[in-house]
Amino acid sequence: MTIALTLTNLRVAEHPGGALVVGPSLGTAVAPLWSRCVDHLPLDLTVVGWDLPGHGGSPPHDAPFTVEDLAGAVVQATEELRDDATGMVLYAGVSLGGAVGLALAIDHAQGFDGIVGIAAGARIGEPDAWHERAELVRRAGTPVMVEVSAKRWFAPGAIERDPATAAALLDSLQEADRLSYARCCEALAVFDARDALGAVELPVLALAGEHDPVATLEMAETVAAATGGTARTIGGAAHLPPADQPAATAHEITEFLMGPVAEASAW
Repeated sequence: MTIALTLTNLRVAEHPGGALVVGPSLGTAVAPLWSRCVDHLPLDLTVVGWDLPGHGGSPPHDAPFTVEDLAGAVVQATEELRDDATGMVLYAGVSLGGAVGLALAIDHAQGFDGIVGIAAGARIGEPDAWHERAELVRRAGTPVMVEVSAKRWFAPGAIERDPATAAALLDSLQEADRLSYARCCEALAVFDARDALGAVELPVLALAGEHDPVATLEMAETVAAATGGTARTIGGAAHLPPADQPAATAHEITEFLMGPVAEASAW
């Protein structure tokens, strides 16, 4: 299946070494989610983000697709970036973007040196709930999700601390294509990578927000245990750590890149 994804350059390193591909959460555009976090990452990293179908800059897509289809589209869209990288290539995604990261680790390990799943899990939520949300958004549009998403996305005090970032993220939700959003919900409804995690050979870091009601630390620990990876908590964050706690999220990614990823790449 062909899914068109739009890439956004969040930073082009003056003296490039490695590359980082970042992915969004359901309902968010990648730029407002990741821009502040990128400022705290190593300067030799070129950082490129991708948008979900019908979100941010990516065109709508109203046909069934799976998380694995999205992973394949990410591989295709980032081929030139990965070929040109002179150092390690890392992937980091949030929620649905984190699930895509696990699919990359399972099916496309040759394209990346490490995977960071943020506010994600090998299975996220319950199928019936995702199908119900898909039908609601098809009928009422994405603005119907703004109030409940704000409560899930941001830790206490986060909106007041950085109202501009919160507004940009909630605006990206309201502007997302309702049919594409519904298809993303249906992809999450059938996503279950739990039985495949044992075959993952890439270094994996699973990050959970301290206040996340959706993707818990227990889910991150399950991923880490199955893949031989590491699970950590981002204090003061809810479901969108790169926006909620950009410096802390960047610190964890940097430590992972310089530690387990570099060690694995040296073999």
